[in-house]
Amino acid sequence: MENEIRCFTETFGHAPTHLFSAPGRTEIAGNHTDHQHGRVLAAAVSLETRGWCAKTDGNLLRVCSEGYAPCQIRLDELAMHPEERNTTASLLRGIAARFTELGCRLGGLDIYVTSTVLPGSGLSSSAAFEVLIGTILNHLYFEKRLSPVEIAKIGQWAENRYFGKPSGLMDQTASSVGGILGIDFADVENPVVEPVAFDFARSGHTLCIIDTRASHAELTGEYAAIPQELARVCALFGKQVLREVDEDAFFARVAEVRAACGDRAVLRAMHVFAENRRVQAQIEALRGGDFSTFLRLTNESGESSWLYLQNITPAGAVEHQEVAFTLALCRRLLSGRGACRVHGGGFAGTVQAFVPNELLASFRAGIERVLGEGACHVLSIRREGGCLVETF
Repeated sequence: MENEIRCFTETFGHAPTHLFSAPGRTEIAGNHTDHQHGRVLAAAVSLETRGWCAKTDGNLLRVCSEGYAPCQIRLDELAMHPEERNTTASLLRGIAARFTELGCRLGGLDIYVTSTVLPGSGLSSSAAFEVLIGTILNHLYFEKRLSPVEIAKIGQWAENRYFGKPSGLMDQTASSVGGILGIDFADVENPVVEPVAFDFARSGHTLCIIDTRASHAELTGEYAAIPQELARVCALFGKQVLREVDEDAFFARVAEVRAACGDRAVLRAMHVFAENRRVQAQIEALRGGDFSTFLRLTNESGESSWLYLQNITPAGAVEHQEVAFTLALCRRLLSGRGACRVHGGGFAGTVQAFVPNELLASFRAGIERVLGEGACHVLSIRREGGCLVETF
């Protein structure tokens, strides 16, 4: 901590007064269900983004993230800047703009940010950053009026409108609220967020996230195709999202849906219908202490993502199938025990595994022998969401 305080002081010319933290998140269940207003099971994890900060008398929000160039915005210029899309400045401007719309009178602020939630790790470094900034503004300039879910909504709003990424709300909610959460997005403006009381530390298993070493670059079309194809299915039923489509009606007209939308769209819809039910079953299994059923359903979720959702390998990829290979490697190392599945958006990124504790050392060594040192992240669940850690 002394190093971070020194870096803050050297960067901004004065000492910090507060330290805040926001965790990364893991998607435990509910693969590609949130954008269809479905159900998810998510959790905050032990990796975090931290912000040392202090109010200033100026009119600037200045952020310096370790390893990156400093960024600043003027708090009297919060209209959208199209040239800033996909930049940190756009997120800062969007979050500040939304706080202002809600009646918050912002003032100058300096923030020095460090993070163990590595970009591209599948643990949502962007959501942790958004929640961190929202939590700081809520505490220092808005008298803590906003709930964790409302802070999550602000992060998503900024990411969608200012940054230009059409993300769902799961990442920000899990980071902001903390712990293990069942989230129902049937009413996306007012999601039902329910804590799930389960102590993973006593399950006899360890949560691992494996970096497949595949890049997300040039995969925008693959990700966009999933909601686009599901939207075509929904349109046949006069609906906007699959949560509004009756599953029995879907199967009654499945031949028509195939003809109009194609088989992959039908299979993807089948995944979402089943995944929503599976999430609820996994929540009930955890609440009932039935971890073996939870693991079985986790494996079923992974199979469904592979066979039906088809977000494991980009279309046409032959030589490079990193996610598929990593899943196969995990299965071999687990030898029929534990569970593994694709984690998050798919096509690249990460795989999630629940590893029996007695296999953890050999599992991690086996992964890193093939994929490289640091490929296997060993995590724990964090109970706290975005929070104030310390004042100076």
